[in-house]
Amino acid sequence: MPEHTHSNHAPAAMGRRDFLVSTAAAGLAAGTAFTASAQEHGGGATGDAGGKPPNVLVITTDQQWAGAMSCAGNPYLDTPAMDSLARHGVQFEAAYSPNPICVPARTSYMTGTLPHENGVITNLRPPQIDLTAPCLAKVFKDNGYETGHVGKWHVPRSIEDREWSGFDYLAAVRNNRVDFDIPDACEEFLRSERDKPFFLIASFVNPHDICEWARIHSGIEDDLPNGDVGAPPPPEECPPFRPNKAIPEGEPSAVREHQADEGMARAYPTREWDDDDGRWRQYLWGYYRMTELVDSYIGDVLDVLRDIGEEENTIIVFSSDHGDGIGSHRWNQKTIFYDEISRVPFIVSWKGHTKPAARDTQHLINLGTDLFPTLFELAGIEKPEGLRGISAARAALGHTDGPKHDYIVVENNHHSGFGEPTDVNGRMVRSARYKYIRYNKGEPTEQLFDMELDPGEVRDLTLDPDSRDILEDHRRMLDEYIAETNDDFPPFGG
Repeated sequence: MPEHTHSNHAPAAMGRRDFLVSTAAAGLAAGTAFTASAQEHGGGATGDAGGKPPNVLVITTDQQWAGAMSCAGNPYLDTPAMDSLARHGVQFEAAYSPNPICVPARTSYMTGTLPHENGVITNLRPPQIDLTAPCLAKVFKDNGYETGHVGKWHVPRSIEDREWSGFDYLAAVRNNRVDFDIPDACEEFLRSERDKPFFLIASFVNPHDICEWARIHSGIEDDLPNGDVGAPPPPEECPPFRPNKAIPEGEPSAVREHQADEGMARAYPTREWDDDDGRWRQYLWGYYRMTELVDSYIGDVLDVLRDIGEEENTIIVFSSDHGDGIGSHRWNQKTIFYDEISRVPFIVSWKGHTKPAARDTQHLINLGTDLFPTLFELAGIEKPEGLRGISAARAALGHTDGPKHDYIVVENNHHSGFGEPTDVNGRMVRSARYKYIRYNKGEPTEQLFDMELDPGEVRDLTLDPDSRDILEDHRRMLDEYIAETNDDFPPFGG
């Protein structure tokens, strides 16, 4: 009997969603490293009874806010497959996209490098660039794993350049119309006979189709490329409008200037919706149905994993490239730094090994830099030289002495319509308690929020004289990051 139960909220005609699955297996050399890693973890990390290194399965969706899961306490949707991962693992609740838009985020977490380091800073870059950092799969392949990628790619270097990407098996490698094909392709890979452990990425698109939904419900012709979710009920029967719907006082001018750019009209059709517009509530309904839809396809893949008897020897990581505004601060889409947009799910689940049903609020996670070392440590693979990330493996295994970031930094770079990037960009510092935002252009340029007392980000502490010391501390953190990573973002006052 499958452990998850598919949701009944979405009609059968719905399409499949974007999700990233990675499964890794190592050869003899990796097995030696794995054994050492298991001893280091005090027996917490072990493979199967025969000593085979663990498989790795990484699952990602596209445009899924961290709170869009029932296991995150959200009462407006039902995500049994995601919940099953959380039941056997750890939800890291302070995990963030490296750059909250598709191509920069994906390039970052597939190479373990920061966007300003690899040069991919917006979606609007040349179709192929010379990414020199090794692809995640190549490292696993070099350590004895059979590798596969299924679903959305959206990284500006060809996945078929196998010397760089490291993928043995490729299927459904397209951008935004792939979800229907992903579960069957994953099953083909998972059921293949092999004498190695496996590494699989299954990359779904939904709930990304909420972009098309917003256009359709603004009178712009479009379709839902990964499946219809049906007509929404009346607004009064939909989830309530977000309590942080207001634009906070003191918001940097760069935010609304980006939204108001005429070239961005298709991206932000909701800018004409007012606070009483029932379409915001129907938008939330559609977003959650799309999330349930992708969850059902994730469940299909997990069912296969259990059926072949590999669940307890497979490390599973679930995440997303970025979130969606979902009406918070009158925003749909991505790009900016509010939590609905920048904070993503990050679940590390290895049944029988990771701490079950745990919710971690202590470890800050930058998906772009921290996915690599977390997977490598759990699988017993040495981290390549030069990567900046910190592993969350020990925390996932229930240890309290693992390393932590004091703060992480998220980047963004605005673009104008479908043209080239503009010269407007920003950086966000997330420390244990606070979030600090700074843009290089506009007036004002800064925001500061207390994420413990004000998780909805409605009270900007840059306007509070009593918070001056906290503001100065976070200015220093960002300037330290700029210097340490050779970022060309200007330091404060520069």
